[in-house]
Amino acid sequence: MKVIWNVLALFGLLAVGVVVYCGVQAYPYWGKYQQLDENAHNVYHQMMLKVLETGNAAEATVWKVKVDEGLSADDVDETMKFIANEHNIKNVGELPLYKQVEAMSGKPYRFAKIYMFCNALTAARMMDYSDAFSAYLPCRVSLIEDKSGQLWIYSLNMDMMIYGGKPLPPELKKEAMKVKEIILDIMNRGAAGEF
Repeated sequence: MKVIWNVLALFGLLAVGVVVYCGVQAYPYWGKYQQLDENAHNVYHQMMLKVLETGNAAEATVWKVKVDEGLSADDVDETMKFIANEHNIKNVGELPLYKQVEAMSGKPYRFAKIYMFCNALTAARMMDYSDAFSAYLPCRVSLIEDKSGQLWIYSLNMDMMIYGGKPLPPELKKEAMKVKEIILDIMNRGAAGEF
């Protein structure tokens, strides 16, 4: 019985040692963690759940909306451009990727077009806050035909940019959230063909 008691005591001591070690290692980061936006934990939690579900980091960092049956790529294209114009966000470029693939391969390729939407003044304020935000600009929205022929609309999930670090200055956060609303509106109404 004494041997069992000693083994349990040893496991207890090891467990306490592991907890102390982890605490010492994590302590320097705790203060930094507390400086993050109050929604940062949830953003990263959701991303990790999506990575675990899909095994794909890219899936964890995007929004995607299924296009309603019966809508063509041209229907969605026209609708998204109309909605962007309605919100006064500029379509600053388009990349008809499928055409480039076809030109280079000599073979037909499924529909894949990338749109670049931007509000230049908001973009400038984001870069004034951090030049790293330039990698997120302009806001890209992709209209993709999957391998089964279903159309989908994708865009970068902006929550990490808005909530993933230290809180943005209030006015900048408000602008970023407005751009998020616009991009989601373009995606959702585009997918439904709603002018």
